[in-house]
Amino acid sequence: MTSRSSLTNKPATPAAIVRSGDQVLLSGAWTARGLGRIDRQLDALAAPGGPPLRIDASGIDAFDTAGAWLIDRLRAGAEVHALRPEFARRLALVARPAGTEPPPSPPPPGRLALLGRHTVAALEQGWALLAFIGECTHAFAGWLAHPARIRWRPILYNIRSAGFDALPIVGLLSFLLGIVVAYQGAAQLRQYGANIFVADLVGLSMLREFAPLITAIIVAGRSGSAYAAQIGSMAVSEEIDAMRTIGMRPLDMLVLPKGCALLLVLPLLTVFADVLGVFGGMLMAQAQLAVSYTEFLDRFVRTVSVTAFLIGIGKAPVFAAIIVTVGCFQGFRAHGGADSVGRQTTRSVVHAIFLVIVADALFSVAFSALDL
Repeated sequence: MTSRSSLTNKPATPAAIVRSGDQVLLSGAWTARGLGRIDRQLDALAAPGGPPLRIDASGIDAFDTAGAWLIDRLRAGAEVHALRPEFARRLALVARPAGTEPPPSPPPPGRLALLGRHTVAALEQGWALLAFIGECTHAFAGWLAHPARIRWRPILYNIRSAGFDALPIVGLLSFLLGIVVAYQGAAQLRQYGANIFVADLVGLSMLREFAPLITAIIVAGRSGSAYAAQIGSMAVSEEIDAMRTIGMRPLDMLVLPKGCALLLVLPLLTVFADVLGVFGGMLMAQAQLAVSYTEFLDRFVRTVSVTAFLIGIGKAPVFAAIIVTVGCFQGFRAHGGADSVGRQTTRSVVHAIFLVIVADALFSVAFSALDL
């Protein structure tokens, strides 16, 4: 806010300070445009240890909050006189009561307090995740009870985007992983003349562990992040609230189609990864160990059982449920602005990959206990 004189077309007189002993005369336009570098002179006047000053403000002909803030810096060691009443009211708006100090900043929390805060936040997020799983289960039961509510078009779209479009990257990485496994095992098997056992190594490792795990990790980074970003953007722009307002269920439109599609396509992607991984290992066995394709396939069929194949395929639906649940849950937790969408997307990928690896480790322990 400025005075009437500062809003005229005439150029305002710059702010000036004239000091004579303990008397300081202020004049000119004490506004954002008229102050210039006057704050340096004020710093010298407000230096501690000097005599008390008496400020004569009768020469000020324009005044705004910028000038009021600068004059307030002198009030601890000076008295302001002859300030126009309208200017004095403006100074009172920004000035602190004399003798008061700004409130001290709170001390930083200790390690125990930080640990408690992180623990509470983790428990709250875990409880919210359980509630979200319950809501999704209830919505899926509604689909089963009323098949007419099933959204087939979103399901087909997600089958294409999460399944068919992921075939190149899943196939390439599985093929390279099969090559790496065979190449790393070739050096050891060659020492003992056990070249033919490369089929056991590649077949069991790819079918039981590597193919379902690498497929789930790729889908978590590719599709899980897309789920979180899509739902998070809709949450930030209040599109989800609009869906609820017009009577549409967000879970029916945004979560269940993704879950049904990924539960279908992830086992198929795992089978595709099995084939490409074994093929890559077979090529490396031919190149490094002189094991022909016929010998490799004959050994592979005799040593790799259907149980190993089914174990890998059985992990895929669990991994798919983890990816969809975590991705959609983090998307719904986005709020505020675009930075929240990015933050929740990152969390969805990290949490999904972490939980997939934990689930794979639990599968390994369980299968070992069951002697599978």
